[in-house]
Amino acid sequence: MYLVVIAWLYVALMMAVAEATSTQGTLLGALVTFVLYGLGPVALVVYLMLAPARRKLLRAREAAEFAAQQQALRETSGAEPDAGGHAPADAVAPVRKEP
Repeated sequence: MYLVVIAWLYVALMMAVAEATSTQGTLLGALVTFVLYGLGPVALVVYLMLAPARRKLLRAREAAEFAAQQQALRETSGAEPDAGGHAPADAVAPVRKEP
């Protein structure tokens, strides 16, 4: 991917040099040519191509933070969940026949 980026920037640079050295060209025209034909499209393509890598890095960072929070929670609580010594309560009371 980087070879294509370097080649495209080289071509855009050569276009800008041709613009600047032309008899009717200007340095401002060369700068605009390099920015609009070179830097702008290359920056956009590189940004779009690296989006999955950025997303993967963000998810990995979030997973590491979540794991650290869970570890800290386990260390501060000192006990496993539902280890309070009480019997778990049923959410629904059992149904009995009337005597």
